[in-house]
Amino acid sequence: MDWQLQLITLYEYVYHCYHNELWVYSQRMSNNSKPIFTDVEAITIYLFGLINKHRELSDIYRYTCNHLLDWFPNLPAYGVFVRRLNFLCDVFPALVEKTVSNLPQQGVLKDIKLIDSMPIILAGAKRSAQAKVAAEFANKGYCASKSIYYYGVKLHILASRRPGKLPNADYIGLTPASENDLKALEIILPQLHHGELYADKAYIKQLLMEAAKQIQNFHIHTPIKKKKGQQTELDYLQKLFSTAVSSVRQPIESLFNWLDQKTGIQTASKVRSYQGLITHVFGRLTAAMLCLVFNL
Repeated sequence: MDWQLQLITLYEYVYHCYHNELWVYSQRMSNNSKPIFTDVEAITIYLFGLINKHRELSDIYRYTCNHLLDWFPNLPAYGVFVRRLNFLCDVFPALVEKTVSNLPQQGVLKDIKLIDSMPIILAGAKRSAQAKVAAEFANKGYCASKSIYYYGVKLHILASRRPGKLPNADYIGLTPASENDLKALEIILPQLHHGELYADKAYIKQLLMEAAKQIQNFHIHTPIKKKKGQQTELDYLQKLFSTAVSSVRQPIESLFNWLDQKTGIQTASKVRSYQGLITHVFGRLTAAMLCLVFNL
């Protein structure tokens, strides 16, 4: 697909979604309720820039000025453009949900779920104690898989397995960095029925596993963890089981790696507000999901 067709396809998709459902998330109670530079144009420019590997807002804006001004003649000044995207922050989570519902369903195993989380880093270890960006939601936490302290939030995804392909996201959510992964799972557990969930050691909690098994006939599988103070190694069968669980859940790790490579979602050091954080996370998720929907 050449870039002109890609841009037209993206604009038509955003236009359809926005005017059918998403306009309610950006209502204006003022005389400027119908700006010349439309919300659909702002969203399209942002997503098109991300899809074409421009990671920073300044790069997206510069690219639009240099190459797309004939398509968007009413493009405002950079500061206005950034404020418009922040104003539209509530549109992006709804747009992600809409886009995820359009993901290809061929080969999806609905009864096999995978879950994991990744850090969205607003400030690294050196500045994590002093950072205050989006303080109403973000805070300091620790990422065990990367062995780092950071200031930010966690992105959680529960997905259905697709053998040989990236899994399809079913649930997406954000929590503060300090919050345990189990809390995110406990929120959505009542929505899960009849099947199996594969997770890492962070999700080990016997009461939660028993509740899933007995009440909902839903089994949670995690690698086996040594008991506190245990000195002996796991036996052969335990190691084999742990390897099998890790093998099944590997695609969710691949999904996170792909998301970061495609959009740079993990690094949010340029974000300066809660609205900017929501736009950063869910805007990039939207761009990535659109690549899967339209094979961009």
